[in-house]
Amino acid sequence: MMTSAQLRAARALLGIDQRELAEISGVSIATIQRMESSDGNVRGVVESLTKVVEALNRRGVELINDNAQSQNGGRGVRLKLADDSPL
Repeated sequence: MMTSAQLRAARALLGIDQRELAEISGVSIATIQRMESSDGNVRGVVESLTKVVEALNRRGVELINDNAQSQNGGRGVRLKLADDSPL
């Protein structure tokens, strides 16, 4: 699973816009826009989701799921769980 926030963060890490992601993944820009405007997990046609994830992978982005470790290290982004403890 990929969240819309992960997708936006992945594009930011790569320094590409929605148009370029659409081109390198072989999906329409409207599809990228719909994916990024989803609440929570990205929903869509499995083939389109797979194309986007594979395109990000080819460019060096590893999507990290909850409680998963990065396989090869490197830079990345992970949102931490909310901490209810006082500052």
